[in-house]
Amino acid sequence: MFEPCGVVTITTDFGHQGPFVATMKGRILAHFPDARIIDVTHEVPVYWPAEAGFWLSRAYAYFPKGCMHVAVVDPGVGTKRDIIAVVADQHAFLAPDNGLLAPIVNRVKQSVVHRLDLAALTKKLQLPTPSATFHGRDLFAPIAAEIAAGRLAIGELGPKTTENVPSWVEEPSVTGEQVSGVIITVDHFGNLITNIEGTLLQRFARPIVRTGGHAFPVRRTYGDVRPGEYLALINSFGVLEIARAEQSAADALGLGRGTPITVSET
Repeated sequence: MFEPCGVVTITTDFGHQGPFVATMKGRILAHFPDARIIDVTHEVPVYWPAEAGFWLSRAYAYFPKGCMHVAVVDPGVGTKRDIIAVVADQHAFLAPDNGLLAPIVNRVKQSVVHRLDLAALTKKLQLPTPSATFHGRDLFAPIAAEIAAGRLAIGELGPKTTENVPSWVEEPSVTGEQVSGVIITVDHFGNLITNIEGTLLQRFARPIVRTGGHAFPVRRTYGDVRPGEYLALINSFGVLEIARAEQSAADALGLGRGTPITVSET
């Protein structure tokens, strides 16, 4: 069940150079002047929907039920790639079908996926012919606005489907006495954030984290070690990260997105 609350969130890889984010917001407001628009992030690495899906799947729960979440990391824009909408946990999500929404579908078992019928929607909403390279402005924004305004029901978007493109990054694996995953992103502080859920570490009495030829103990928070020392911890979004107290772990270790990481008993 999805009942729109008037909030629209936006997640993109657009950055803040140029008018791209602003014109998406302008298009939303042109269709729904009372919309409340919130930026999740526009600093997703370009062309990498895996990180957008990672953050969105962990951030949406901090918003009220009924939010319309739009995510545009779309290297296939203008091609025959589909657009899907997902209803999960009383939230709605709209994104290209390129693996971006796979984490939502995987984490929320009662998710419902619709594949958009763009020809019918364009006619119904009287949308002009979209640019071949900016569907965020020309398709995602007005469709999201109409949903958020309560004028367009999710069921009107197109048929339900049980298929969607999987994430570009595999879920962590648990084999024997080891948990394996990858570094999924690097934050503003240089912390190396993994896709390993903190709950997966509960199987270990004294876990040790290994990556790039280094081993790190698990601590509760950054202040549990001296400045310059390394540690692993479960961060505020409930996933494992590697940090260097008051410094950048990424810069010092030379590690980044996609680096394999394992956790085992000390």
